[in-house]
Amino acid sequence: MIDLSKTTIKDMESLFAEGPVTEELLEACRHDARKAAGTILRRYERAQKEKERLLSLYDFERQAWAEGLELVAGVDEAGRGPLAGPVSVAAVILPHELELPHLNDSKKLSPERREELFAEIQAKAIAVSSVLVDARTIDRVNIYQATLNGMYEAIFGLQPEPQQVLVDAVPLAALPMPSRSIIKGDAKSASIAAASIIAKVTRDRLMDEYDKEYPQYGFASHKGYGTAQHIEALKKYGPCHIHRMSFEPIKSMFEQSRPF
Repeated sequence: MIDLSKTTIKDMESLFAEGPVTEELLEACRHDARKAAGTILRRYERAQKEKERLLSLYDFERQAWAEGLELVAGVDEAGRGPLAGPVSVAAVILPHELELPHLNDSKKLSPERREELFAEIQAKAIAVSSVLVDARTIDRVNIYQATLNGMYEAIFGLQPEPQQVLVDAVPLAALPMPSRSIIKGDAKSASIAAASIIAKVTRDRLMDEYDKEYPQYGFASHKGYGTAQHIEALKKYGPCHIHRMSFEPIKSMFEQSRPF
């Protein structure tokens, strides 16, 4: 076993940074009593675990690539549940094995990390298509159908056209190309995760703009979701044109006096 007793912590960090990190080095580090050695080891193990997670995010895409389907699109939405604002849908085709550090379901990322990944995806993706379906359409056709319509529109907006589509949970039976519905796909597929980030950031930015137009509702803080602050504002000011009148409790609160 390697003797690290005379190796400084700085030199040990260099060994891990420059590689290769062998099992012998790892074992020596495990037997090093210094606290900093344990910190270096845990940091390395976390990095390896994250690397494995990121690699696994392409498992569904690799299955398609192995079948000769080179262009695989991921599709996801953001904003099905809020009381106000559009539902946002995005479709993304990523290059094979594109490394996007920290890529994950958008809900598991900080706003700052989402913004960083949004910019990187836009810069490096083969194709990105984004669609917003407004509140009036949601009220007219219902949120599920509005989401489906948005997904089809986003997919058909991709150039080049995908050869397979991976979608988070929702089946898309009317597509002309093969598709696959994946439960919790935004945490299992790189393409779907990328689409979830595009959809989420696009919608959040729009809700921030609506906050400037309608500051009384606090859209910048809750993005249209039914928080206590939002409900109180609705009671005080009534709904505005971006509110979903078919959603509860808005429907019950204003059914007899719809302003639009």
